[in-house]
Amino acid sequence: MKITIPDDYVGAARQLPSFSKVAAHEVEIWSDIVRDPAILASRLKETEAIVLIRERTKITERILSGAPKLRMLTINGPCPHVDVGACTRRGVLVCASHPRQPRGAAELTWALILASMRNIPQEVQRLKSGQWQGSLGRSLRGRTLGIYGYGRIGSALAEYGKAFGMDVLVWSRRRGRDAAAAAGLATVATKEELFRRSDVLTLAIRLVPETRGSITAADLASMKPSALFVNTARDGLVEPGALVAGLKKGRPAFAVDVYDEEPLTRTDHPLLQLPNAICTPHLGFVEAEQLDDYFSDQYDRILAYASGKPVDVINPEALNHKHFAGRVISALRPRGPTKGTLS
Repeated sequence: MKITIPDDYVGAARQLPSFSKVAAHEVEIWSDIVRDPAILASRLKETEAIVLIRERTKITERILSGAPKLRMLTINGPCPHVDVGACTRRGVLVCASHPRQPRGAAELTWALILASMRNIPQEVQRLKSGQWQGSLGRSLRGRTLGIYGYGRIGSALAEYGKAFGMDVLVWSRRRGRDAAAAAGLATVATKEELFRRSDVLTLAIRLVPETRGSITAADLASMKPSALFVNTARDGLVEPGALVAGLKKGRPAFAVDVYDEEPLTRTDHPLLQLPNAICTPHLGFVEAEQLDDYFSDQYDRILAYASGKPVDVINPEALNHKHFAGRVISALRPRGPTKGTLS
């Protein structure tokens, strides 16, 4: 099969052990950033399968129209950037499921918390410029860690917080609050209380229509003057402009890994101009072990499709397309969530 992996910015795919699963196929890997639909379509005209890396490339009707040989695409995690309806009409199987334990995002969140509380980036730069100590760091022990959302990432963050001697406070939907309480964690009844009481507040919720823009400028303004707000989830969770407005007022301090435009390559972005923000280029899941698991799952889906036994298909109606006429496709083997539960 002709397999394309777009948006592999650091050239990770070929370096990882999982690549051996598809080494016998023709694999094209793009490390550059391409967003022009016409260029994307022209590059994909011979492609039969696409391995998507999160939401980096949008798959639209226009792009699909230029990829007549495409038969399946695979992704780990939500796929709001994929026009599933257009894929179905064109006979392209969309194979997706939730990734394995997202340890990388939780670990990066904690790294940003430590870096922010101890002013590590600023002090490193100060030392490299020939200066010595210039700021006072703050300890985490005895402070309150607020976790907005409680699932796999939220539960990992709670463990880290407890290990550092923090008081952990959780606000989530009812199911999440019940799970947090069952784990012995304190919960609050409202989002407003979480923002008001937290010394460090981090987001651990998914971006869905109900959560888009749910963190407002008023929420940020209600935080303690000394508080730290960390977003390694999605930029769209925060009301547009609220982060920059808060930073300009000096409260709270921020550490962010996600942006309203990605990849962010322009240096004049407002968040990059403010000294009380630590910004990283969406590194949450970009670590070797997690990426190897990520690619391995996707290669397994390609091999399953190639053997006539596709798995994790969220649009089985695509099999009715004339592309598949006469081809033996065994009963679909669901491993992940169905179309109705994947978000």
